[in-house]
Amino acid sequence: MTAIRFASLGSGSRGNATLIEKSNTRILIDCGFGVKDTKARLERLGLALEDLDGILVTHEHGDHIGGVGRVARACGVAVYCSHGTHLTGRLGKVPDLRLISSHKRFAIGDLEIEPVPVPHDAKEPIQYVVGDGAMRLGVLTDLGSITSHIRQCYARCDGLILEANHDPVMLQQGSYPLKLKRRVGGAYGHLSNGQAQSLLRELVHDKLQHVVAAHISDKNNTDLLAQQSLAEALGCCADEVPVIDQDTGLHWMSLQTRF
Repeated sequence: MTAIRFASLGSGSRGNATLIEKSNTRILIDCGFGVKDTKARLERLGLALEDLDGILVTHEHGDHIGGVGRVARACGVAVYCSHGTHLTGRLGKVPDLRLISSHKRFAIGDLEIEPVPVPHDAKEPIQYVVGDGAMRLGVLTDLGSITSHIRQCYARCDGLILEANHDPVMLQQGSYPLKLKRRVGGAYGHLSNGQAQSLLRELVHDKLQHVVAAHISDKNNTDLLAQQSLAEALGCCADEVPVIDQDTGLHWMSLQTRF
């Protein structure tokens, strides 16, 4: 059976895009980069815009949606988003808009998509678990707290891209205005290193192949702090936890079926 592969074009406050591939099906989750930048980042992974089969949108914030309309128009690809995200009017003109339910699974080619509602300061934010019937990859960023539904949806994933956005001490002692500090650290903001670690302790199991740290703040966190938090939950060394870089992204990783 062909493996599920995943990579990232970049993750952080200046742009996000996750790439997932199964056989001849390739999707992006979000696209916070312009057309030229997206093309260059795809080329690093051996792909072109024309290789995409769909763009899934999580929510309407600019670092996730900024390039969606332009990239979709450039390659004529379908865009999938919640009704709430669409109603914000921030998608712009897209050639093929598919409105999805936040609670209903659907398929794109060889990939099965499970939307997962999350607590974030957006209109109808969702994250995704993507699989092929044998393997499951969970993508979970941009949420400020964990619900029982999230725990249920992300249980038994074979791979996990998990937000470890900030260190609470760095956030409180940092330069952000008080209102922004409260937003980032609040129940509808972003996961701290400790929150990510606590969730991972609940989700870890013996068939979990990859855990990747994502959406790390460049002002309120460090890669090492995020890695140490997740590594403690995994029982491994910090340098064994991959980090998605804002500029260079993450090169291909694979989920292999284990019989």
